[in-house]
Amino acid sequence: MKYEITNEAHPDNPNLRRIKALRDFGDVKKGDLGGYIESEKNLSHKGDAWVYEDAWVYEDARVYEDALVYGDSEVSGDAQVFGDAVVFGDAVVCGNAVVCDDAQVFGDAVVSGNAVVSWNAMVYDNAQVYGDALVYGDSRVYGDTRVSGGAVVSWNAVVYDNEQVYGDTRVYRDTEVYRDTEEPVSQFPNEMTIDGVVYVKKV
Repeated sequence: MKYEITNEAHPDNPNLRRIKALRDFGDVKKGDLGGYIESEKNLSHKGDAWVYEDAWVYEDARVYEDALVYGDSEVSGDAQVFGDAVVFGDAVVCGNAVVCDDAQVFGDAVVSGNAVVSWNAMVYDNAQVYGDALVYGDSRVYGDTRVSGGAVVSWNAVVYDNEQVYGDTRVYRDTEVYRDTEEPVSQFPNEMTIDGVVYVKKV
């Protein structure tokens, strides 16, 4: 056992209780108070996984291996955060979403539905990744971007500003997709390459 559930209830959800470390592990010391969970199924006793500060993990969500959740972030539903993944700030991971490997979700970002963020990808600011979308391979999704449906953002791709990527779109290999407009793009038939970087032109 690496932690216990205390009697200190979350101010907005009395079903959640603050945790307290029972031994040293990772950067956590015995006696340190952590964030809030609903039950022991939410946070593994194995590895260095931890919920810090005022973060909360509840329902059937799971944080395990060496994953970290902190700040005011929320992990709920059937979501899973594992590997060396980090969720922090005011980020939300919910539904059946998965954040794993070395991925980071932070700021006011939301990852939901069946979305997966993995392999050192980062989703932040006000970005949302949902549906069956995949973001992985050192990719960055930020700003007010929406990635949804079966869209895939991978291998150093960057999507930002107010861009919307959805459907079966694939954005990969150092591609940059950005546009300060509310108009969505679902497919990218018009491309140009400048200095090895693929820029997707507005349809």
